[in-house]
Amino acid sequence: MAKDAKSRRTANLATPNDLGANASKEVAGGLNILLADVIALYFKTKNFHWHVSGPHFRDYHLLLDDQATQIDAMTDVIAERVRKLGAGTIKSIGHVKRLQRVLDNDADYVTPHDMLAELREDNKELLKHMRILHEVADEHGDIATASLIENWVDETEQRVWFLFETGRHTEG
Repeated sequence: MAKDAKSRRTANLATPNDLGANASKEVAGGLNILLADVIALYFKTKNFHWHVSGPHFRDYHLLLDDQATQIDAMTDVIAERVRKLGAGTIKSIGHVKRLQRVLDNDADYVTPHDMLAELREDNKELLKHMRILHEVADEHGDIATASLIENWVDETEQRVWFLFETGRHTEG
């Protein structure tokens, strides 16, 4: 009985695909890092959504909530793409912490202007990482991953644009 439980915990979860082991490993690895970044960006965006204050509270609060919803929608698609490639994906907050490149912000107070600027820069960094991952997917002929990334790039560019325009005339 104990042997059965152990074998279930170590079962091969590799989903067959035609990309090859190296392609699957490289693309899935990049997607897992992207997933960690997206989860970290989601929490940072929600953090700022919950803690924004000031004369533009309602506008910023709604903007950040919309952006967090958009970011959150990426997570399941990324994780499922990793599984389709035959790899395992993020399992815990600790796993996210080990992989994420988006830095947390645990400050007690952040000005609305700084919130918008920080999220804008985080989204710009995410764009760079997505473009690199798109190149990796292209190199391996993974058109499904490349296609998903193209949509996420467009959404992220829109978030950068909105954060830039919204933050253009904000007061500290």
